[in-house]
Amino acid sequence: MNIKHIISILMCGAAPLLLTNCAAHTDEHKHEEKEHAHEHGDEIHFSEQQAKAAGLQVETLTPGAFCHVIKVSGQIQLPMGEEQTVSATAAGIVAYANHSFTEGMAVSAGQAIATISAKKLQDGDQVQALRVEYESARKEFERIEKLKADKLVTTKEYEQARTRLETAKVAYQSVAYSAGTEGVSVAAGKGGYIKSILVKEGGYVAVGDPIMTITQNRRLQLRAELPENEAKWLKRINSANFRVASDEKTYKLSSLNGKLVSWGKSSATDSYYVPVTFEFDHVDNILAGAFAEVYLLADARPDVLSVPLSAIVEEQGVCYVFVQVPGEPDAFLKKEVTTGEDNGERIEIISGVKAGDIVVTKGAYQVKLAATASVIPEGHTH
Repeated sequence: MNIKHIISILMCGAAPLLLTNCAAHTDEHKHEEKEHAHEHGDEIHFSEQQAKAAGLQVETLTPGAFCHVIKVSGQIQLPMGEEQTVSATAAGIVAYANHSFTEGMAVSAGQAIATISAKKLQDGDQVQALRVEYESARKEFERIEKLKADKLVTTKEYEQARTRLETAKVAYQSVAYSAGTEGVSVAAGKGGYIKSILVKEGGYVAVGDPIMTITQNRRLQLRAELPENEAKWLKRINSANFRVASDEKTYKLSSLNGKLVSWGKSSATDSYYVPVTFEFDHVDNILAGAFAEVYLLADARPDVLSVPLSAIVEEQGVCYVFVQVPGEPDAFLKKEVTTGEDNGERIEIISGVKAGDIVVTKGAYQVKLAATASVIPEGHTH
């Protein structure tokens, strides 16, 4: 066998090995290219114009204190002393001083609310009757007083006449100061807002009947119902956030001059809840009687990562945030996160992102739409 034949055999045997190595190298290179392409394919590009239109806002994640949260239900209430009832000081027909009175309308202290008149009733005008009785008692007492000087009446008769006069005087003067040609005027004792109108125009009232309730509305109370199985947190609760059914905004007691007023020492016999009551400054959108979702805040934990609730995008039960690519303000990556407690305003992030990451806090939904719009279905190329 000559040397040329040996070389030919060696080259033929090595060829499959060389082809195999080349194929493996090619596959590896293709895999790296695919991974590289996939990595860059995950980036969501959001132009400056899009960001401005969406009102895009970002936040750099920084560890901080985050309170333990207990979600419960509650109700907005009026504190004692913040509400007054305007009552009838005479019997008769009610005529309101302002026919435009409506619930929520402001009234001032001393403002005339209504006039009560009995002129057209069978019993007649009460004020006129009291005036007649007073004048009669006064004249009778003056007559008895002259006779007493001449010792023509007994001391008992004199005392009876004097008592009758004093009684008639008090009864008459109690309404005389507010009586006019149209009847007895009823005024608001304190300024505030009309909570409810209890008697219709032209309705009849007796002495002492409520006509209207007025609330000063300066302070409100939040009564939260804490389940018995969470009672261990009672002495550690210090504040709360809440959201009323008619408003999507989350209110913070810490921003409303709020304070913890009391908490129940036991639950009611027919309830499994312990009341926790806070007081806070009134704001226009919160109405007494409204039901609320309450986030009771207890012990604060340090070094917790959290984001505003608006930063979270949920898909099929999985939570995501959008993180800005370092050095690329118009590029974002979608990151799956594990969440913890939320206080109605912010939510705890347990894993998925780290301190220093820049997260989209407003406009996350628009970024999601941009990501969806940029997806090219598999098998399609251009």
